[in-house]
Amino acid sequence: MKKLTLKKTKKGTKDQPPARITNETVAEHRERILAGGRRFKYPHQYVKHRLVINAILIGVGVLLAAGALAWWQLYVVQNTSNFMYRVTRVVPVPVASVDGTQVRYSDYLMRYRSQEQRLRQTGQLGIEEGDGERQLNHLKSQTMDGLVRDVYAEKRANELGISVSEQDVQAVVDRNRNTQTGQISQQVYDAALEDLLGYSPEEYRHITRQALITQAVAYAVDTQAKATMEELASQVSGERPKLSFEKAVAHFEKKGVKLEFGASGFVPKTNTDGRLATTALTLEDGQVSAAVKSTTNEGYYYAFVQRVEANASQISYRYIKVPVTAFGKELDKLQGDKKVSHYIAIPEVAQVKR
Repeated sequence: MKKLTLKKTKKGTKDQPPARITNETVAEHRERILAGGRRFKYPHQYVKHRLVINAILIGVGVLLAAGALAWWQLYVVQNTSNFMYRVTRVVPVPVASVDGTQVRYSDYLMRYRSQEQRLRQTGQLGIEEGDGERQLNHLKSQTMDGLVRDVYAEKRANELGISVSEQDVQAVVDRNRNTQTGQISQQVYDAALEDLLGYSPEEYRHITRQALITQAVAYAVDTQAKATMEELASQVSGERPKLSFEKAVAHFEKKGVKLEFGASGFVPKTNTDGRLATTALTLEDGQVSAAVKSTTNEGYYYAFVQRVEANASQISYRYIKVPVTAFGKELDKLQGDKKVSHYIAIPEVAQVKR
């Protein structure tokens, strides 16, 4: 017991501070206090460092998992939901490439979703058993082909110095707002577009701009069609045409140039036929128009219109069309040269029943 008492009361041991703090022992006492604190400081820093590393690793893992899931949904499942459309608008992932230019997945989904909504709204989707899937597969193919065409046209437009202004886009929007009873308001037109096609005003203007660029490029690159149009204009237009439509078509066929010639019969004055009916409205009976740049589902044309007759609500006309085909041949060549790549599977389907 005596030894233990002496050990406890011994001054200045290594593990116990002096009983009293004096001028001589204050430095030693301070060092002991600081040393005790260091035992808690450095292990805490080490744990904090590990926490940061673990948080970074978990974050990277979550991002990789989310990216893998998104890739699977887009490129394997081909999820066309509104959520995935919003994702692709934020993250500009490609759905295809044409001549080295990437085709944005968001543009593909915007067009595909619009046309699918149109089929559903009009009751045309899946009219017969099993037909719905074939229709949607056909729609995927059409959407991809149209988007590849427009993206390549934009590339060619940059090379050729071709541009489309906001006024050009607005002119098309205003023209499309025309009805048999007059022009509907922009608000009503926008609401109708969103209801039928699902397009916001900005999306519709984007689609319209792409279409105008493609049209401008198609006419610009086809010098042969332009030359045919100019020669044909000298023969069928004017106050005293040199040749009738029939003779002009026969004349060009002898030269190996095939033109399209036909008659409309009576159609509504607002008929959606590539502006041919509205052009005929500006003419007198028997008069022939100057060349009109016409766009239909079959392609691009220079068209000459001859008015036949009209009544209160309908008009009849004849026409000659000069096909504009050079741009389409450029795309076909790119396909043949394997310069068009699709990053999603597009099923080949037979003609869809309508």
